[in-house]
Amino acid sequence: MADILERIVEVKRDEIRALKSRYSLSALEELAGAADRVRGFQASLRSAVAAGRAGVIAEIKKASPSKGVIRADFDPAWIAGEYAAHGAACLSVLTDERFFQGHNDYLVAARKAVALPAIRKDFLVDPLQVIEARAIGADCVLLIAACLSVGQLRELYGLAQSLGMDVLVEIHDGMELEQVLSAQLAGPLLLGINNRNLRTFETRLDTTLDLLPRLPKDCEVVTESGIAAPADVKRMRDADVHRFLIGESLMRQPSPGQALAKLVA
Repeated sequence: MADILERIVEVKRDEIRALKSRYSLSALEELAGAADRVRGFQASLRSAVAAGRAGVIAEIKKASPSKGVIRADFDPAWIAGEYAAHGAACLSVLTDERFFQGHNDYLVAARKAVALPAIRKDFLVDPLQVIEARAIGADCVLLIAACLSVGQLRELYGLAQSLGMDVLVEIHDGMELEQVLSAQLAGPLLLGINNRNLRTFETRLDTTLDLLPRLPKDCEVVTESGIAAPADVKRMRDADVHRFLIGESLMRQPSPGQALAKLVA
């Protein structure tokens, strides 16, 4: 498969130019300042784990580049309600339009429907996108190390924090881990280890397990992608990984919330 991540970032640069043509920096900052109060994303995960539960970031995702449409009957507010009623600690909402058929409005609708904090799941490479995330109500943003230089990672991370948002920093391998550590980001770091390689879309749960010995002691690890069965959850929790980002396996079920409850029971 072609380098999907590279194609996505090229499209993002076009989207950033369009965003800059629609909003001045001051206008977007004003919208961000007027947004609903930030809900504690990282704190919600900590509370779930402290209570002995799996801290689940439940994903609202209509489609993906590799699988096409995952859920045709797509109602973000209803899905958010399903997740909230069945134990999710947080929501993840895809806002990328071109590749994942997401939209900013989906995050707005999902967050309005429930009290859970939500992360804007997108490919952020410019400060304006981070400000836009707060303007639409995001409580957390995703920063993908594979998309960013050390300097960009440090800049966007600091900007998100200055706006009151938490940050989930995502890596896929040891080289990206070293990149993140060299950025010396303010901790404790919420670190997502994506078991799916965004360049090839191959998925291996061992990706998370192999990197664990190299992580700082205060790192709060989120294992992402490929969690499809209770045995997968048990395997991670036995390795002292208690935070999960789960999406596709839930989105395909008639009741995503009931599927979540069974998965992490």
